Amino acid sequence: MAYEGILLGMGNPLLDISSVVDEDFLKKYDIKLNNAILAKEKKPTHYAPFLMAHYDRYEEMASKPNVEYIAGGATQNSIKVAQWMLQIPGATSYIGCIGKDKFGEEMKKNSKAAGVNVQYLEDESAPTGTCAVCVVGGERSLIANLSAANCYKSEHLKRPENWALGTLFLLFYWIALFVILLRRPSTFILLDFFLTVSPDSIQFVAEHAAANSKVFSMNLSAPFICEFFKDAQEKVLPYMDFVFGNEAEARTFSKVHGWELFLLSRLMMLQRALKISQWPKASGTLKRITVITQGADPVVVAEDGKVKQFPVILLPKEKLVDTNGAGDAFVGGFLSQLVQGKPIDACVKAGCYASNVIIQRSGCTYPEKPEFN
Repeated sequence: MAYEGILLGMGNPLLDISSVVDEDFLKKYDIKLNNAILAKEKKPTHYAPFLMAHYDRYEEMASKPNVEYIAGGATQNSIKVAQWMLQIPGATSYIGCIGKDKFGEEMKKNSKAAGVNVQYLEDESAPTGTCAVCVVGGERSLIANLSAANCYKSEHLKRPENWALGTLFLLFYWIALFVILLRRPSTFILLDFFLTVSPDSIQFVAEHAAANSKVFSMNLSAPFICEFFKDAQEKVLPYMDFVFGNEAEARTFSKVHGWELFLLSRLMMLQRALKISQWPKASGTLKRITVITQGADPVVVAEDGKVKQFPVILLPKEKLVDTNGAGDAFVGGFLSQLVQGKPIDACVKAGCYASNVIIQRSGCTYPEKPEFN
């Protein structure tokens, strides 16, 4: 099987501004640990009444002596990790919107150095997006300022040169991960807060998948997406054949849909995964598989009315450096095996390995070559 161009990512490219902070910093800006939200615009927007204003925090973090700048955004992280795991030149590509500025140039340079074929839409009216990564005791909180990433247009996706980049279309972002098998051997991923950016791109791909019996998957994204973008999420969920998420997202999704009162406490996460996998589908051609990560607890996989648990690689607390990108790395590792036709247990194993490597380093970074087999 030819692997060139097998994985295409589509999402919100963000420059991570990463710094170790303290509890007082979190309290000052009303930031919750292990959470992810969008920064509120200075002027109210149609989607931000529940989001916090954190722009002063970006300036304060940038002034810290230990600040790091890393090309990120969930999709880029996953794509770079998948490229690293695959070790095949030209295996991955990436689409997103950046500004025409020095941060955008740094983004292109970083991604190309990682071996990713980037095809950015460059917007002249907005700066490249950023994401504040607040690290406390190895745990992290994220607040994304989308800026140019918020300017992505579906016309860019529909350009022949971009649509032709692959066949396995995996729209996979914090908001929703979608996988679709197209006519060429490639995977498209849509990550980050893309449900708030280009829902028409999502629907375009979803309908294509259903009409052509292609695989289509989704990531539940951050908890606030499950709560405040419930209707938009439900609109695409019937098209999903794979659903990914973490324990906080699965818990919020279950709560929003009124399931919690009917679940047995000791089996809650297993039942949440099962119920998500049994959500009505737009097409009966393919079954739905739900994959839920739980940090140091086993990965939960629901398939065919059954639930399995897979152990993760445990890490001593003293070796934990930064959990930023851990979930992105899991997906990247998982996809590196999925695109090769490997079984689900092998995909989970690769995801766990990639996550374990990432959390022992600062930011979503990795050594020259993986030690996975």
